[in-house]
Amino acid sequence: MPGKRSGKILPEPAVVYMKKNDLEKDSVRRLRIDDSADNQRLDNFLLARLKGVPKSRIYKLVRGGEVRVNGGRAEVGYRLKLGDEVRIPPVRLAVPVITPATHLPQGGIRLLPHILYRDDALIALNKPSGMAVHGGSGISRGVIEQMRLELPECRYMELVHRLDRETSGVLLIALKRHALTGLHAAMRDGRIEKRYLTLVAGRWPNPLQHVKLPLHKRVTDDGEKRVTVRDEGQAAHTIFRRLQSFSDFTLLEAELKTGRTHQIRVHASHLGFPIAGDDKYGDFELNRRLMKQGLKRMFLHAARLVFEHPVSGERMTVEAPLPADLASFLDTLNAP
Repeated sequence: MPGKRSGKILPEPAVVYMKKNDLEKDSVRRLRIDDSADNQRLDNFLLARLKGVPKSRIYKLVRGGEVRVNGGRAEVGYRLKLGDEVRIPPVRLAVPVITPATHLPQGGIRLLPHILYRDDALIALNKPSGMAVHGGSGISRGVIEQMRLELPECRYMELVHRLDRETSGVLLIALKRHALTGLHAAMRDGRIEKRYLTLVAGRWPNPLQHVKLPLHKRVTDDGEKRVTVRDEGQAAHTIFRRLQSFSDFTLLEAELKTGRTHQIRVHASHLGFPIAGDDKYGDFELNRRLMKQGLKRMFLHAARLVFEHPVSGERMTVEAPLPADLASFLDTLNAP
């Protein structure tokens, strides 16, 4: 079926890991922007070239004026242009060394076996729950860093979008700059269909429900993102479809019409139907009981993405089945 065929998956290469001892300083680098980075945000450009450096450190370098664009200061969100010169100061980086194969990535998971589709322009990955999409904030290696280690032959590799650490499912990774910009444009225009499966506490009343509640995001003093429904927030639209009802829970499909941070979680919780296992917006006492019943994480899974291929224009459908742990938990629930 067009759009659902499997991409060619190459044999798993040897993996190079990083040791945090043996540090050295790089010299000042001055890089001229070419087509591969045209219109890229400055922070994303630096993250790709300062691998292993926490995002917070990169932001400090930019805001402190240590990173310069054309000799002057720039904001982290500055869009680079052809011919710009970026000055990158000396930064302490880990030296790559070969370590024994017994050193596994975060959670002991290799990611190549989780590839759903791959071609020269993009990868669709079935992201495991519990793995952050990128390193930082105490996480040494996320999905994108691990994928770069497992596929060292890929000269360009960037996340197209993000999933929360506990959320499993379809995650897109671009292997070409023009694929990344094309998919970002499609997201801005609402041309990518995103559907999730989630289990909420309570009996959801409507078979189909459009939720349009504005969301306001803030960052706490300890750097944690928190989102609330507020009139002055950004417009957010989720379509919920009831799939299966249980005595105390409802399995829903959530379609994102906008892509705000924690959108599904906050919309469901605000309406009085918190997601099972959600440790930020959920029912904490319920979560403790559910853990004893076998639900060890938030029940939220990115099940389906539909989009036009950024190079060929072909209509693509990528689906990730419900993980075994979530499917097993559903089997324990009582029917109505």
